Amino acid sequence: MNLDDPTLFHPGGLDQRVPLAVRMRPRTLDEVVGQDHLVGAGTPLRRLVDGDAVASLLLWGPPGSGKTTLAYVVSQATGRNYRELSAVSAGVRDVRAVVDEARSALGGTGTRTVLFLDEVHRFSKAQQDVLLPAVENGWLTLVAATTENPSFSVIGPLLSRLLLLRLQPLTDEQVRLVVHRALDDPRGYGGRLRLAPEAEQHLLSIAGGDARRALTALEATGLVEGVVDLATLEAAVDRAAVRYDKDGDVHYDVASAFIKSLRGSDVDASLHYLARMLEAGEDPRFVARRMVILASEDVGMADPSALQVAIAAAHALELVGLPEARLNLAQAAVHLALAPKSNAVYRAYEAAAADVRAGRSGLVPRHLRDASYATARRYGHGRGYRYPHDDPAGVVRQEYLPEQLRDAAYYSPSGHGAEAVARQRWERLRPAVRGLAEDPHLR
Repeated sequence: MNLDDPTLFHPGGLDQRVPLAVRMRPRTLDEVVGQDHLVGAGTPLRRLVDGDAVASLLLWGPPGSGKTTLAYVVSQATGRNYRELSAVSAGVRDVRAVVDEARSALGGTGTRTVLFLDEVHRFSKAQQDVLLPAVENGWLTLVAATTENPSFSVIGPLLSRLLLLRLQPLTDEQVRLVVHRALDDPRGYGGRLRLAPEAEQHLLSIAGGDARRALTALEATGLVEGVVDLATLEAAVDRAAVRYDKDGDVHYDVASAFIKSLRGSDVDASLHYLARMLEAGEDPRFVARRMVILASEDVGMADPSALQVAIAAAHALELVGLPEARLNLAQAAVHLALAPKSNAVYRAYEAAAADVRAGRSGLVPRHLRDASYATARRYGHGRGYRYPHDDPAGVVRQEYLPEQLRDAAYYSPSGHGAEAVARQRWERLRPAVRGLAEDPHLR
């Protein structure tokens, strides 16, 4: 489809057969809004377009940042055949068909082909392998696009053959420029449609740096002339689509922000990221599991009830499900965010595990070994064991650690919250059990 063909547009300036975002797609690099680090003078992409090089590209960036646009510009500016596939629906057969066509065109007329492969991360390793010969031999110029971190989603051999270009989300001002261009350009509304100031601000808000989302929302109003007010825009777009890929990079970023907000005791940020995950369709069991882990890792003995609350929220989720359980998860998130914090339990376990991994373990002291079977006492198992309940204080001096770890100290409680009380008891118990000092309170 030639978007410069005037027959596509009726006298009113619009043809409903072609989406507004497609009609407004830039035709040259100079029309591209944003991504100055990629389209400026001397950049690899600019040299590719100006010099007709054969380098293949991997465009990595969020939705609506211009990946499809850049692929289209590359093909148009260099006069190459342009083919477009989506890894969501295409398979190996489709890729091979394009490769065969590209080889024929290259061998017959010398015309090169640009293959734009969207969502390349959805291809399996075997499917990505099919692309290697075509890229390696220059049979076509591959412009692959992904919203995922390519280090995790694209196989190494293919990644090493592609020039990686990372796109940034558009700013509100850049999205505003795209919207104004659509309102004024003959390919869009040709000056017949305007946005009320409050509607424009709402449009930028729901776009979230995604130019395509902004244009789609504008087109959803159904108006081709006049003024789009806030009520009309809100009626057309019920709510902003949440940018979140449950299997991708954003998933890990939002989950990480959620945990770090809980750890950092920011209740509002914790609730924001919780809502962001749940509204986007994240598995709520994943969220519950993360809070159960945090309850011991980052709160620990500073608030022992935190673990109970987190587990209760997880059980409530299984009992009532969503959407009702979102409140149970929110309650747990608030509790965890407000709780005093201590990672003493986490540090204690890691220190003990480090000794074990390093081989510092030693024999279990003989008096602690199992003496329940017939021949155990023949070997001295259990001999000399002191039963704490026989002591009035319930605590006796006794060696519990293996000989080579006699002086090991793993747990060092903080003075935060309830752990301050635990620390007082720890300071009394440890010397009494280890025999480091006599404690009259325990005797």
